Amino acid sequence: MEPSVLAAIFSGADAPFSYERRSRPTLGSGEALVAISLSTLCGSDLHTYHGRRGGPTPLVLGHEAIGRVIAVGSHLDPSWVDQRITWTLTDSCGLCDPCTRWNLPQKCERLFKYGHGGLSDGSGLNGCYATHMVLRSGTHLVPVPNSLSDAMVAPANCALATMLAVIESLPPPGERAVIQGAGLLGLYGCALLKTSGWKQVFVVDRQPARLLAVPRFGGVPILSTAQDAIHANSADVVIEVSGSASVIADGINWLRPGGHYAIAGLVHPDSALQLTGETLIRKCLTLRGIHNYAPRHLDAAIDFLTKHRDSYPWESLVSPPIPLSQLDEAFRLADSGKWQRVSVIPDGLGTSVS
Repeated sequence: MEPSVLAAIFSGADAPFSYERRSRPTLGSGEALVAISLSTLCGSDLHTYHGRRGGPTPLVLGHEAIGRVIAVGSHLDPSWVDQRITWTLTDSCGLCDPCTRWNLPQKCERLFKYGHGGLSDGSGLNGCYATHMVLRSGTHLVPVPNSLSDAMVAPANCALATMLAVIESLPPPGERAVIQGAGLLGLYGCALLKTSGWKQVFVVDRQPARLLAVPRFGGVPILSTAQDAIHANSADVVIEVSGSASVIADGINWLRPGGHYAIAGLVHPDSALQLTGETLIRKCLTLRGIHNYAPRHLDAAIDFLTKHRDSYPWESLVSPPIPLSQLDEAFRLADSGKWQRVSVIPDGLGTSVS
């Protein structure tokens, strides 16, 4: 009997997942079929699940994952078969201006984003909440060393790679950096900034529980109600990964003249900024938006984890795995905020957690 694929199908906001078994797909040129080892629930998945982010339905959600290549199509090196890999959350054409002239393949004119393509798009196996996933031609594949666990790697192909894109945009390391938001992006940012030479990294958040992990990743936790501990005009850079537009005024106040503001969390319509041009001009500020990442950032993410595997408690950020057949439970657990990432694996390989 031909091997089959099981996928969790998302049909609409807050609707329970259904499950569909499909025949193993025929691969096109440059494609790869990956058996998913472990996936994690990203914040954008939660936004889609609860209707805060649009997208075609039905679809297979999920883009943070690690797996093993079990088959490749023509024009893809067969040596990839049986490789343990992760991959970019998008694929790109390699031909348009963003890909060739602007060094922004993540803004490709023909971009495809995993976890956001409908069942009618290509094979339909476009997300990682399934036993298998088809990676399209143009997707950057990254080998993963056996020294890194699945839990360490799965969130890297979104959150860690995105933070590496943010860090790349910053000026050389200085005295003081402030991160707004103590979610996974903020914790990754702490580790990246400290290892790159920043002397002080403050992390501001309104939830005390989210701040508890900050010292373990090299940062100084600051509750938003006590943010006077950060003096005006004292920060060389501020990084926004909170998702709240209301924090921008504080960030501008903290930045010294000539400071740099990196904004990466406001990827939603409710993000109007209360900001005057005069403020930017008089403080000579640089304001930079960062969205997604390029293939080089995912390469750097895996390299960073390999070099700093034992420097930080990476696995503490990810829940014990929940079976794919209990994906609704996984989303409820993610909503609780107990874990930075909730993990999911194909049935028979994990147990439920609370």
